[in-house]
Amino acid sequence: MKTRSKRYKESEKNLDKEKIFQLKEAITAIKKMNPVKFDGSVDLHFSLNIDSKKSDQMVRGTVALPHGTGKKVRVAVFCRGEHEKQAREAQADYVGANELIDKVAAGFMDFDCAIATPDMMKDLSKLGKVLGPRGLMPSPKTGTVTNDIAKAIEDVKKGKVEFRIDKQGGIHLSVGKLSFDEGKLYDNASRVIEAINEAKPASVKGKFVRSLSICASMNPGLKLAI
Repeated sequence: MKTRSKRYKESEKNLDKEKIFQLKEAITAIKKMNPVKFDGSVDLHFSLNIDSKKSDQMVRGTVALPHGTGKKVRVAVFCRGEHEKQAREAQADYVGANELIDKVAAGFMDFDCAIATPDMMKDLSKLGKVLGPRGLMPSPKTGTVTNDIAKAIEDVKKGKVEFRIDKQGGIHLSVGKLSFDEGKLYDNASRVIEAINEAKPASVKGKFVRSLSICASMNPGLKLAI
């Protein structure tokens, strides 16, 4: 049985576990919970009415958070030639071609996002088993396979994040930090909810989002109205 911290139990004490919150109301409640000693994250948790084993029910995409994620995003760019110069000028954290691929294959994973030019994808395929399970494999669908390297890096650094379903049909995404004011958290969370709903596969009939909750680091979650 999982042991909860004293902080968690204090936050949970006066919480009506069956209450369904409106988004603004939930964010206000979260900001009043016992804070952690670090700048914790605020996360949305979706349970979707999809079969993750069916290819036509894959839910994956990107969303640009209006106020960013609140954290520094480390970007690795796989490219050659002139694109390497563009990537460095755009402040990519790691840039390279086959030497960077070999480094990642050897275990280097000190980055949060991977971007690649189309000509690198054949060579990058050998990292599929390494990057794929971590959700880091570049894809044209998410704008991370492109020749416009500078734009892709700028989008990611400003707060463009990727989402994708897990094997249980869930999506878990941070919408900011506890230090954000309520308005910024609301804007970011609203945009994420909108983006997930827009990503509903055509093959899914009826209710798409089974349940939705929001929580802050090391505190209980609050059920949200769908």
